[in-house]
Amino acid sequence: MKLKEVLAELEKLSNLSTFAHNTKLGVGENQFGVKLGDIRKIANKIKKNQELAFALWETGNLDAQLVACLIINPKVLTLKELEEIVNSINSAQVADWFNSYVLKEYPDNEKVRETWCNSKNKWAARSGWSLTTGRISRNPEGLDIVKILDRIEKEMAKTKPEVQWTMNFALAQIGIHFPKYRKRAIEIGEKLGIYRDFPVSKGCTSPFAPIWINEIVSREKK
Repeated sequence: MKLKEVLAELEKLSNLSTFAHNTKLGVGENQFGVKLGDIRKIANKIKKNQELAFALWETGNLDAQLVACLIINPKVLTLKELEEIVNSINSAQVADWFNSYVLKEYPDNEKVRETWCNSKNKWAARSGWSLTTGRISRNPEGLDIVKILDRIEKEMAKTKPEVQWTMNFALAQIGIHFPKYRKRAIEIGEKLGIYRDFPVSKGCTSPFAPIWINEIVSREKK
C-alpha cells in the first residue's frame, strides 16, 4: 500500500466516538479517530514496511503513527532514527505503542535506557522508565533497586505527568517483585500520593502504587 492509500483507508474508518475520546485525552485535530482494532487490521495487511512506516510517521497523524509503530522493523533502526522518532512523539497513545512495539524490540535498547531516563524530553523520559520497568519485571540482574527507589522518591512528584506514569509503574513493579523492598515502595507511594484518587472502572486495579502492589501480591498468594 502507498501512503495516500493508507491515509484514505484510515479516513474511511473514522469513528466519531473514538475521535471524541482521543480529543478528551488531549489529542489534537490531526487524527481520524480510528478504533485500535481497525488500526491493527490495516497493519496486518501491510506487514513490515520501513519506508511506508517513516512516511506515515512524518504525517504527525495519530492513526498513521499508530500504524507506523506496527509496521516498522525495530531491528534495523539506527540509534539516530530511534531518537528522532521518540523526540517527535506528541501523544501518550503513540508513546505507549512506540514503547511496546518498537523500543521493546530494538536490539540495543539497554544502551538508551539510562540516557532516556535522564532526558529533558518527556516522551524519551517516559520511554526510559518504561524500559526500566521491563527490566525490573523480567531481567533485574544488575539493577540498583535502592538507587531507583531513591530517585523515584526524590523526583516523581516533580516530574511531568507523562513521565510520572511510567515511573509509577517502576515503583509498583519493585513492590510486587521484590519483597525486600516492598515496604519501602508502599511507603513512597503513600508519601507521594500520586494517583491516590485516580478514577478506575469497576473490576480494575487502581494505579495508586500501594493499592496496586497489595492487590497483585494478594492474588499471587492465593
